[in-house]
Amino acid sequence: MKAEIITVGTEILLGDILNTNCRYLSRELAAMGIEMYYQITVGDNEARLLSTLEESLNRSDIVICTGGLGPTEDDITKEVCAKYFGYDLVLHKPSLDAMMERFKRMNRIPTKNNEKQAYFPKEAYILKNDNGTAPGCIME
Repeated sequence: MKAEIITVGTEILLGDILNTNCRYLSRELAAMGIEMYYQITVGDNEARLLSTLEESLNRSDIVICTGGLGPTEDDITKEVCAKYFGYDLVLHKPSLDAMMERFKRMNRIPTKNNEKQAYFPKEAYILKNDNGTAPGCIME
């Protein structure tokens, strides 16, 4: 089985932050015996991410996207992946409730844009996030 990692974020391309997710995921995949041939970093750009997804999904069995799940406008990973697969995003109430509870525990008030993080394709498997506000998901 072949895997590939797409890291999404202009801040990584510019060298503003270190790509620690890719290092961690590569080691975990190798430990499971999954071959890794490509790691790609693409900026926060819909057209380039769609093109990268197309190329990656044509050559690998598993494509893991990391980054771009936050509440800001440049966080587009989930939305672009859903578009690629032709999925509509719907509110996932358990994710929204967990996010609101986390904000409450931190004594912070969420803004409207935080709600964006609780939208997923209804076809997706939601990955609970105990360490932040942005759950992940698996799309097939």
